[in-house]
Amino acid sequence: MALSPVQGRLLDAAVSLFATQGFDATSVQEIVARAAVTKGAMYHYFRSKDDLLYEIYHRLISEQLAHLDGILAAGGVPGDVIRALIVDLVETTTARLAEAAVFAREMHKLPTEPMAALRAQRRRYHEAFRDLVARGQADGTFAAVASADTVTLVVFGVVNQLPQWYQPGGPTSPRQLADEIADFVLAGLSPSGVAEG
Repeated sequence: MALSPVQGRLLDAAVSLFATQGFDATSVQEIVARAAVTKGAMYHYFRSKDDLLYEIYHRLISEQLAHLDGILAAGGVPGDVIRALIVDLVETTTARLAEAAVFAREMHKLPTEPMAALRAQRRRYHEAFRDLVARGQADGTFAAVASADTVTLVVFGVVNQLPQWYQPGGPTSPRQLADEIADFVLAGLSPSGVAEG
């Protein structure tokens, strides 16, 4: 669902302030002042700072899950599907680096219920990815050099670290980076690439 202009300004303000001074040190007054809206306008959309923090990551993971469903529904050979998923994860994460960085640093501040909801969304993506790798390993498309769980942890470990080191506007575009990561993962999964002991 598209955000209203007010919601967009509030989220942008929250991301900027949480990134520079932290969640605890940021007041609701600072957020509404940065967004140039009233407190009443904020409380029309968000009950608290917690809701803003939740929505920062919820928007990203919801987009990624929608893309996951579309990619899986389109079908294709397992290698192409894995590539499409990795490319999408890298591109959507690099498009929202500030949001991803804020959430990684501040997620522990969320109350139990919204945190559990976000973890469930993330777990659904991880399980779908893992199952795709496991099916490819079971039918011989992919090498079983590492378990499907380990492959999944490696891929999401790289994606989750992007806010720590990726520099937008640098020599490597998001798509180039996505292709390199996908090439690396698929080379490791290739049965012909398994070294003989």
